[in-house]
Amino acid sequence: MEIRSHTESEKIEPQMAPMIDVVFQLLIFFMLTLKIIEPEGNFNINMPLGAPSSATMEEQNFPDLKVKLRANPDGSLAALMFGGTVLGNDEAAFERLNRKILEAIGTPGGAATKETEVEIDADYNLDFRYVIRAISACTGRMQGKQLIRYVEKIKFAPPKKPPQG
Repeated sequence: MEIRSHTESEKIEPQMAPMIDVVFQLLIFFMLTLKIIEPEGNFNINMPLGAPSSATMEEQNFPDLKVKLRANPDGSLAALMFGGTVLGNDEAAFERLNRKILEAIGTPGGAATKETEVEIDADYNLDFRYVIRAISACTGRMQGKQLIRYVEKIKFAPPKKPPQG
């Protein structure tokens, strides 16, 4: 049996094909496991607690502004109310809500923007898109590509299930 010895003229080169295969397999693995998450809106929202607190209604600090969203049995918007004023249930109702919020806070971006809190009271079976439109109308408006912020604090009233019947 002959044993070959390596001389200086004989050079050992690594095999490139298996290395390239491994690199491509790793690249495909990372591409397939990448999760692209689209950035969501930046809403400062206080969600209601799951269980009622021990504090009574009089002890709680209620927000300055109240928005009520009432639903039809099919989940569509029956009425949009700001305080005691009915703003309607059409497409322009959210624009009217936006104007009412602006009237209530005065100048956008001032001290009232940070201190004012809006409470949204939506019916249990209301379609979620109306709640999102109400949040957008209370938060502010877009001027070009810039958001003019009206309110920073939005909170939800505790949900109440409709009576069974």
